[in-house]
Amino acid sequence: MAISAPVTQADEASRLYEKFVNPQWVKLLDVLQMNVQYARCVGCELVTTDGRRMLDFNSGYCVHNAGHNHPKIKAALRAELDGDGPAMLQSNVSELAGVLGARLCERAGGVLTKAFFASSGSEGIEAAIKFARAHTGRSAMLSATGSFHGLTCGALSLMSDRFWKDGFGPLLPDVEMVAFGALEELAKKLASRRFAAFVVEPIQVEGGLRIPNADYLRGAQELCRRYGTLLVLDEVQTAFYRTGPFLAAHHFGVEPDMVVLAKALSGGLIPVGAVLMSDAVCNSVYSSLRRAIVHTSTYSENSLAMRAGLATLDVLEEQRLGERATAMGEKLRALLRERLSDYEMVREVRGVGMLTGVEFQAPKRLRLRVPFEAFARIHPAMFGQVLVMRLFRDKGILTQICGNAFMVLKVAPPLIVEERHLREFAAALGDIVDLMHSGGGFWSEALGMARRAIGSI
Repeated sequence: MAISAPVTQADEASRLYEKFVNPQWVKLLDVLQMNVQYARCVGCELVTTDGRRMLDFNSGYCVHNAGHNHPKIKAALRAELDGDGPAMLQSNVSELAGVLGARLCERAGGVLTKAFFASSGSEGIEAAIKFARAHTGRSAMLSATGSFHGLTCGALSLMSDRFWKDGFGPLLPDVEMVAFGALEELAKKLASRRFAAFVVEPIQVEGGLRIPNADYLRGAQELCRRYGTLLVLDEVQTAFYRTGPFLAAHHFGVEPDMVVLAKALSGGLIPVGAVLMSDAVCNSVYSSLRRAIVHTSTYSENSLAMRAGLATLDVLEEQRLGERATAMGEKLRALLRERLSDYEMVREVRGVGMLTGVEFQAPKRLRLRVPFEAFARIHPAMFGQVLVMRLFRDKGILTQICGNAFMVLKVAPPLIVEERHLREFAAALGDIVDLMHSGGGFWSEALGMARRAIGSI
């Protein structure tokens, strides 16, 4: 008589999630062999329920700048809960929101002197669209191709990739796009004086870690001011010392009219986002007593989110994690270039601070090109997902490819990452890249995953 395997905690969690939440997500993780349950997450290390130790080089898409479950942030949240204060009274002036707003504006600098709090980056983008329209009296919006701004309807409208938009019907009208980094094209669009805002990421993260030249954002700022268009920077993934300074904008010496923040603001424990803006933009929205609540959000300014934000800033600054991101990021890229320099499929290692992209390219050798092209025909993300799967399963490292650039591996560990972790990652990625160039195993694994994926459709 056959003896069935015992039902594990992971099995039961998957069953309930598949039944009541999103069955396709469970199937995708199963195909990628990444469907595990985590028992403990601290710093850069994750421990599964079966005792396996994983190294996080994704940071929840740049959420965990301070590391997982930082004790100081947890202590601040416990103290706030134990205080029995007005968590979501909705009819009071939030003391914590004022303190957090002040600290964010001071660190951002420039003309950014007011803060609106939200629950996510997407919600922040929606607010920025409304505020820009209110301030300028214009309705048209301009963004850059290859961008990623979120998955709500307004945010989707600013994105060029059809994958995220297909099937959701008409989005915002009067939205146009220009190539990222193309100042001449931007000048022609802005000269029409139709656009309320130019919404752009200072570094395109999901677009493949695309870092513009030093003059691009300064030129964009000058053009926006010349033609009365607001410059809105989406720093949801790049802020909070991820690239070294508080904002990635500080690398380029620009002073945007609005900045959208989220992800790392709360240490990864409470949903929170923020839009920083000038007095002029704020006053054009909240222009009278009648309009004092013309734009708000249920969870905006809740005490747990504000406390988490303040504690997170304390951790990032007391531990000087911006300086650490700069130094350790340079060390990581040096390790990766040294380990990967001899492989024809590695096109470039690039990045800034603790944000790195490893870009791959099609092989030239026929022995590798044939299987590569075969899997590319199945799905353009197949190669990248096999790479992610092998790193996870074989090396115990959690990573992900860029959402709009499937040939770029995004490397974004928590800013508290140690040098031993960097060396472990570089060695692990080198082993997998060596395997893909030796033929056989890597490509047969890719074929197996493709078959499983097709069988799940």
